[in-house]
Amino acid sequence: MESRNFEIKVDLHVHTISSGHAYSTVEECARWASAKGLQAIAVTDHGPAVPGSGNLYHFWNLKVIPRRLHGVLILRSVEANILDAEGNLDLPEKVLDALDVVHAGLHPYTGYEGNGIEENTAALLAALANPLVDIIVHPDNPAFPVDMEALVEAAVREGKALEINNSSFVYTRSGSEENCRLMARLVSERGGLVAVGSDAHMASFAGEFGKAIEILRETDIAPSSVVNYSLERLEDFLAGRGKPLRLE
Repeated sequence: MESRNFEIKVDLHVHTISSGHAYSTVEECARWASAKGLQAIAVTDHGPAVPGSGNLYHFWNLKVIPRRLHGVLILRSVEANILDAEGNLDLPEKVLDALDVVHAGLHPYTGYEGNGIEENTAALLAALANPLVDIIVHPDNPAFPVDMEALVEAAVREGKALEINNSSFVYTRSGSEENCRLMARLVSERGGLVAVGSDAHMASFAGEFGKAIEILRETDIAPSSVVNYSLERLEDFLAGRGKPLRLE
């Protein structure tokens, strides 16, 4: 039996001041991540549809960030906004294709109306079908209810990960836990993949996974099903999607 010792070494969901409502720099996030023994962090600032977030040039210019800061690998990423039921995102394909990891999700105040379970599910399924999207963020958000069985089935079929977002249970998206446990149980039963993220909006929160790990253990998800369990596991996940990690 696989060990259930969850010592996650990569934080795939970290925000900086470029999100407009986060409060630390890339360098500060890297420094805290290093102090906590993380191997890597993904800088996942919100896409342009979130008020105050980075514009297209911000994401195009992520290439200027050093690959390593304080010994921590910096992954170039985005938390893209799904704009409609067709799964359209708020960054062009050319920019998304240059990133290491692409997250997508539903957020308020971005133009997406979210008119019920059917539309929300269609939007997430369409995003999952986008070959540039790797991870669906906080799909357990009760503000955007979905058909969780259909979502998990699609994620398994596409070989993509659904996020267990630690911040949802601590700071934001109150009421997510029941939905997340259902999602995690379905993923465990059907051999799917999850990504664990702190969703840190302050550098000191990077690498905080406590509540998410509780859910992993409760629902019997194996560490090998966590795509960011280690940097090597993440590299395997991305390579399997035809997106080898570019460390230039």
